[in-house]
Amino acid sequence: MMNVDEAIRLRRSVRGFLPREVPDAILREVFALAQCAPSNCNVQPWTPHVMSGEKLKRLREALVAAGLRDEPIKPDWPADGKFTGIYRERQVGAAQALYGAMGVARSDTVGRKLAYVRNYAFFDAPHAVLIFMPEPFDTREATDIGMYAQTLMLALTARGIGSCAQGALGLFPDIVREQLEIPGNYKLLFGISFGYEDCDVKANTARVNRAKIDDTVHFHR
Repeated sequence: MMNVDEAIRLRRSVRGFLPREVPDAILREVFALAQCAPSNCNVQPWTPHVMSGEKLKRLREALVAAGLRDEPIKPDWPADGKFTGIYRERQVGAAQALYGAMGVARSDTVGRKLAYVRNYAFFDAPHAVLIFMPEPFDTREATDIGMYAQTLMLALTARGIGSCAQGALGLFPDIVREQLEIPGNYKLLFGISFGYEDCDVKANTARVNRAKIDDTVHFHR
């Protein structure tokens, strides 16, 4: 088991997984640890739905089909924001690293679409968690769920389990709710695919840079 510093430094987005499932005892252990995440007034607004096996297979097929036929997205939360300035530069840098690792040229529109649709296939992960938030919770509680997700992914990393937080998994919430029989008052934020990394997948060789502390952090005395 690695320490917290190691887990923070080693956690990254894994986009290719082995079919080997994580043992149930470890699944329960990491999700129990994630419950220790902080939240405003301790309301713990997260509602995670963890999928494996046939349930995940059926949802994967439904989402991939929607992506391939270019079905219009209907996210519960805005997903059309545009990055500008340094944020756009970071976005472009991450895309260049990822598609470069996969050998997909910018001009290859078919290849880029198929690469993106792999999001809906959970990158072949044996497990995924879709994280919902009940109405009327909003932005403040969504930040709590971000802390929950980071806590979960660090717990996974510490046990040698890869993960990828995916906003794309929140683009077809109606399909997800139908498949998992979830009431409409639970709104889907995003999902996390996870499992043991397949080191032979080219996308997993991609690495992105982080901004220097002096470029982001402001110390006041």
